[in-house]
Amino acid sequence: MAVCDGLDEVFNEGYYADRVVSHLLKRDKRWGARDRGFIAETLYDCVRWWRLLVHIGGRGRAEYVLAAYWAWRFDEPLDVEGYPNIGPADVKEALKTAADQPALLASMPDWINELAEAELGGQWPAVRDALNEQASVYLRTNTLKTDRSSLLEVLNREGFEVEADPRGPLAIKVLKRRNLWATKAFKSGHFEVQDIASQQVAPTLDIEPGMTVVDACAGAGGKTLQLAALMRNKGRLIAMDTEERKLVELKKRAKRAGISNLDIRPITSTKVIKRLAGKADRILLDVPCSGLGVLRRNPDAKWKLKPQFVEEVKTWQADILNRYSRMLKPDGKLVYATCSILPSESEAQVAKFINASTDWQLNAEQRLSPVDDYDGFYHALLTRT
Repeated sequence: MAVCDGLDEVFNEGYYADRVVSHLLKRDKRWGARDRGFIAETLYDCVRWWRLLVHIGGRGRAEYVLAAYWAWRFDEPLDVEGYPNIGPADVKEALKTAADQPALLASMPDWINELAEAELGGQWPAVRDALNEQASVYLRTNTLKTDRSSLLEVLNREGFEVEADPRGPLAIKVLKRRNLWATKAFKSGHFEVQDIASQQVAPTLDIEPGMTVVDACAGAGGKTLQLAALMRNKGRLIAMDTEERKLVELKKRAKRAGISNLDIRPITSTKVIKRLAGKADRILLDVPCSGLGVLRRNPDAKWKLKPQFVEEVKTWQADILNRYSRMLKPDGKLVYATCSILPSESEAQVAKFINASTDWQLNAEQRLSPVDDYDGFYHALLTRT
């Protein structure tokens, strides 16, 4: 079964779930939309609930996990030759033995559960439950090419179930999942898939066309594209990252989006940052983080993430904030952002930076939670006085 093959690739060969699903769905051209949807959702669900399913099935082999999933989700055994006979009674007994183990019941590694509980306290159980739900899909209208009303009309005409989301002026919520990447609207650059929480970050910078704007941790550029639209292709938009391969992908996306003011610069040494000292009107620092706020989208991350990485990344965050902020002009604005639920990566980092500085102040900060159907996001607006 395709799902078993995918689980082996994720847990035994170390591949990321999104790439596994993408390759898996190309394996058989006879599969229709319903088949593809079932395979993708089942694989993601098995990855998300892996720890609990191993407990129910008694073994970590893919066929045991899938059989446990079937009995747990559909309340009947998986009637397929070669798969173990696991039924509702086995599920009931396994859940009974796990009743006093909240991390196991929520299929969360113990160390993440303990860390998040220590930092979030009584908020953690609700956040933990929300992180185990399937994430909603949101689109951001590319105003360089269209407007939200026109995009909604086009997508509705093509049979997509979508609606405007009141939490963002350009946001569209996808009500029923379908292949958006095959649409003419996507290929023409009229929208990007971007979570509603992520869409809140760039507008905080209060950008005006003609400015010099730096996206210093651009990655593949989801927020970079939004910055360009806010600038209306006027001024200078500098996208930087230490991973050049991500900037190559950004270049392709920028071309599709109709962006003409983009200057891509790989960070190959400290000189790249020093050359821009005091030259930026606005800076976006969407820093590397644990990614614990986006486990709905990347459920395999909780099994790949290690405690030592979370500690290391906090050191990187502090260093980036201290060094990269020097690119900002006096009276300029900087946004620090993470997709983490942990205050130690977010609020605490900003507070430490502000307390150690004489020429910086915190103007605003916002915490968005998966409980409210956002990705777990934090961003803060700082000004250099």
